[in-house]
Amino acid sequence: MIIKNVCLETVCGITSKLPDNVHPEVAFAGKSNVGKSSLINALMNRKSLARTSAQPGKTQTINYYHINDAVYFVDLPGYGFARASESVKAQWGKMIEDYLHKSKQLKAVFLLIDIRHAPSENDCIMYDWICRNGYQPIIIATKLDKINRSQIQKQLKLIRMTLNVAEGTVLIPFSAETKQGREEIYEIIDSILEDNYEEVL
Repeated sequence: MIIKNVCLETVCGITSKLPDNVHPEVAFAGKSNVGKSSLINALMNRKSLARTSAQPGKTQTINYYHINDAVYFVDLPGYGFARASESVKAQWGKMIEDYLHKSKQLKAVFLLIDIRHAPSENDCIMYDWICRNGYQPIIIATKLDKINRSQIQKQLKLIRMTLNVAEGTVLIPFSAETKQGREEIYEIIDSILEDNYEEVL
C-alpha cells in the first residue's frame, strides 16, 4: 500500500449519524493508552494527523480518515480510561457497538493490545463484541519496542490465551517507533480492497 493522499473527512460524536460511505472501512479499536493514534499515523505516513496525547481518553469521537480516495481508516473511541465517568464510558461503549452493528462498509476490525501486559477485562469484552457483530478481529500487539526480543513469543501467547482467540486469528506485533509490522497490516488492507473490487465486478 502506497499512501498518496489522506484527509480527516468525518468526525462523529455520540448524537451524530454515521456517514453513508461508498468505500470500504477498516476500523481500529483499543483502550485509551494503547498507542492507537500512533499506529494510525504510522499507517498514514503522517506524524500527527491522528491526535496523540499524553492524557489517555482523548479520542471521544469516531474519526474517518479517507485514504487514497479508496478506503477509510476509522478510529474508534479509546475505551477503559479509568478517570472517565461511568456515564461517559457507557456513551463510548454505545458509540463503538452502534458502529460495529450499523456500518454498511466495515470490512475488518483491528483490535490493539499492549504487548507488555495481559489483555484487560475491557479488551476481552471488546474482542467478544467484535466477534458477536460478525467480524474476526485482527489483533495488533502494540509497543513492541518496549519489550526484549526474547519476551515476544511469550507475550503473544499470553494475548492469545487471555482473549481465547479463535483458531487462525491473525496477531501482528507492531512498533510505532521502528514501524515493524506496518507492511503486514498494509498487506491485509490491500487484500481487503482487492476482495472488495472483485465483489463490485
